[in-house]
Amino acid sequence: MTEAILLVGGKGTRLRPLTVHTPKPMVPAAGVPFLTHQLARARAAGVEHMVLATSYLAEVFEPHFGDGSSLGLHIEYVTEDEPLGTGGAIRNVASRLRSAPDDPVLIFNGDILTGLDIPALIATHGSSGADVSLHLTRVTDPRAYGLVPTDDSGRVQAFLEKPQTPEEIVTDQINAGAYVFRRSVIDSIPVGRPVSVERETFPDLLAAGAHLQGMVDSTYWLDLGTPQAFVRGSADLVLGRVPSPAVPGRCGDSLVLPTAAVASDAKLTGGTVVGDGATVGEGARVRGSTILADAVVEPGAVVTDSLIGARARVGARSILSGVFVGDGATVGPDNELRDGARIWCDAHIPRAALRFSSDQ
Repeated sequence: MTEAILLVGGKGTRLRPLTVHTPKPMVPAAGVPFLTHQLARARAAGVEHMVLATSYLAEVFEPHFGDGSSLGLHIEYVTEDEPLGTGGAIRNVASRLRSAPDDPVLIFNGDILTGLDIPALIATHGSSGADVSLHLTRVTDPRAYGLVPTDDSGRVQAFLEKPQTPEEIVTDQINAGAYVFRRSVIDSIPVGRPVSVERETFPDLLAAGAHLQGMVDSTYWLDLGTPQAFVRGSADLVLGRVPSPAVPGRCGDSLVLPTAAVASDAKLTGGTVVGDGATVGEGARVRGSTILADAVVEPGAVVTDSLIGARARVGARSILSGVFVGDGATVGPDNELRDGARIWCDAHIPRAALRFSSDQ
């Protein structure tokens, strides 16, 4: 396997304000853009040629990754003028592929953090003779996902939309967002219009008698579509719960990038990341959180399971739990914010303006 497509065109609307100025795959996780982890894992699995299918804020990707040589890859970029969906995006980059019709092409969604055994998926594709092979994972509550039942040999039997009743939950297996396509299947996807692989390509292939193979791998899987999930994924990378050769340091309770400044009595735990140029003041406590570049956490602040955007500031003694602060925003001293609050980019919350408990 030497060739792959990475789908990175989504707008990341569920992640706003983190994605106001930054496409979702470029939001830092464990100290580097999340996309870096996917590229590094693909390279470790033997991929040499990667095509990025871009759309939203497409101009951001190439200046950062260039030709991919720093990661041992050759990267090309293809931009959609209008969003084409997963299948349309795959078809839109087909002209950049070098594979022969029967060769395998690896495809990733750009917002999934996974410990998938990529070589095992490739091997399953080859040994089964499938037209498309899918990474499947098992979830405790599958109601929010499309279900993918398989027979005893792993051959896909159906694609079922989100189940609404207990009777409709026929399996706990869901589509985990990584595939191996036979190159000729990519060329059969309609050109120039939106296509969903989940709702159109896969069901149509199944109806036509194609062989779709599922491989269950439930080692680690997380959809990073919400701020809460993104912060958790970054912490899990730092803690070593999911492997990545791109983590810029040793796994442990925290990751402090070289130009950050952390007070000697500040406490960083739970997979916290402190980005380049960021500052954490005296007595501050930061747990399971991401502090992006040039942000400031002032003395005595307590930040838990939160993301503090680039150049943002958290005031002294403020308490944030499950909060997402946009780039350049300011939370003044002595505030208390909780439970999914989102502070928009460049917003300003005055001193002691918001609390969930008494100020005494």
